[in-house]
Amino acid sequence: MRLLGAAVVAAGLTALAAVTLPAPASAAALTEVTNFGANPSNLRMYLYVPDTAAARPGLLVVNHYCTGTGPAMYSGTQFAALADRYGYVVVYPSVTRSSQCFDVSSPQALRRDGGSDPVGIKSMVDYVRQRYPVDPDRIFATGVSSGAMMTNVLLGDYPDVFSAGAAFAGVPFGCFATTNGSEWNSECANGQVIKTAQAWGDLVRNAYPGYTGHRPRMQLWHGTNDETLRYPNFGEEIKQWTNVNGLSQTPAYTDSPQSGYTRTRYGGTGGTAPVEAISMQGVSHNLPVDAAQAIRFFGLDSTPPTTPPPSSPPPTTPPPSGGCRVAYVVNAWNTGLTTAVTITNTGTTTVNGWSLAFTLPSGQTITNGWNATYTPSSGVVTARNVSYNATIPPNGSVDIGYQATHTGNTGKPGSFTLNGMPCAIA
Repeated sequence: MRLLGAAVVAAGLTALAAVTLPAPASAAALTEVTNFGANPSNLRMYLYVPDTAAARPGLLVVNHYCTGTGPAMYSGTQFAALADRYGYVVVYPSVTRSSQCFDVSSPQALRRDGGSDPVGIKSMVDYVRQRYPVDPDRIFATGVSSGAMMTNVLLGDYPDVFSAGAAFAGVPFGCFATTNGSEWNSECANGQVIKTAQAWGDLVRNAYPGYTGHRPRMQLWHGTNDETLRYPNFGEEIKQWTNVNGLSQTPAYTDSPQSGYTRTRYGGTGGTAPVEAISMQGVSHNLPVDAAQAIRFFGLDSTPPTTPPPSSPPPTTPPPSGGCRVAYVVNAWNTGLTTAVTITNTGTTTVNGWSLAFTLPSGQTITNGWNATYTPSSGVVTARNVSYNATIPPNGSVDIGYQATHTGNTGKPGSFTLNGMPCAIA
C-alpha cells in the first residue's frame, strides 16, 4: 500500500511536467549563481542578464514545472529572448529535491519568511537588487504548473516585493496545503477544493498578517481540459485574487483575443487591469506559454527611461488637445473601498507624462495603489504615471486604481483634471 501511494504521487508529479514550451533565441549567457543568501531548501539559482540591460531594469522570476529545471525554462520559453528586446533581468530558480517540484504545500512555504523555497527565491531577488539598479516597482513572477503554483505563493508571501504575477495552469495560494509532509494534494489537483472568495483571500492575507500595503496584480491562464490541475482551480484563483485586490467578481471587460480563448478583466478594462484571466477552450494541462502576453501584462514590453524619473515628475506635454475622459468605478465594503479608474485621451496629440488631479471625498484615505503614484493620501490627490504607462496616444487609455479606507462616505470625486485640463466623466 505504501508503494502504491508513492506510485500515485509520482504519477501526479510527473503529469505536472507535461508542458510543451517553444525555444527562444538568446544573446547573453545563462549563469549559475551560488551563495546568494538564505536558502533553506537548497535551490539553485540561474541568472540571465541581457547584453543591453535597461538603466533601471525590471526583474522577472521564472518558475519551472515538476521535473523541470531553471535551465529548461530558460531554453524552453521566450522570456530570455524578450529580455534581450526589453532589457529586463531574469532569475530562473531550480529545485534540487527528487520530484523537482516547488514546495507549495508545507506550512513553512505558505507564510512570509517561514522557510523552504519562497525564502530561497526571495534571496535570489535580493541578490540581484544588490548588484543591479532594479526598478523596485517592476519585479514580477511567472511559472508553469508547479511554477504557476509557486507564483501564487510568492505573491501571497511577498506582496511588498512582487508587483504582479502570471500563472500558467496553477491553483490558488494555499490550495495545495498539506500537513503530512506530502507534496501532492489530490483534492486540490482534482478541482474539489471550493471556497468563498473571502476565504481564499484570507489565506493570502494570513500569509503576511498585518500587511496593508500594495497587493500584486495577477494574470491567470488555464485550459478547460486540464487533466492534471483541473479547470475548477481557474475559477477559484479568480475568486482569490479579485478578493485580495478588493474587486468585484463580475468582469469589467470580456473579449476573445484568439479563437477558443475567453479573456476577462477585473477592476479595469485595459491591459494592466488588476486581474486578467484567460480561459483556453479544449486545451489540456500541456498548454502553450504566451510569454509575450505575460510581459505585456507586466508592462515590461516597453523600455524604461534611461535615467530614474524624479519623485514628482512634471508632465512633458501640455494638456491633450481636444480633451480627456475619466471612467471611475467604486467597489465599497464596511470601512474600505477600491477604485478602477480609466483615463482616456480624447484629444489629437499624444500625452507623454501625465498627472491626474482630483479631490477625495471627506473621510477617504488611500492606503495603496497600482499603475500610478498617489500624493498625498487624502484631500486633493495627484496620481502620476509610472515608467511603463507614461504615454497615452490619441484615443488611448490607461487603467489605474487604488484601495482606500472610508468613514462612511464612499462617493466619487466630483471632477478630474489631466495635466491641468478638466476631463469629462464617463
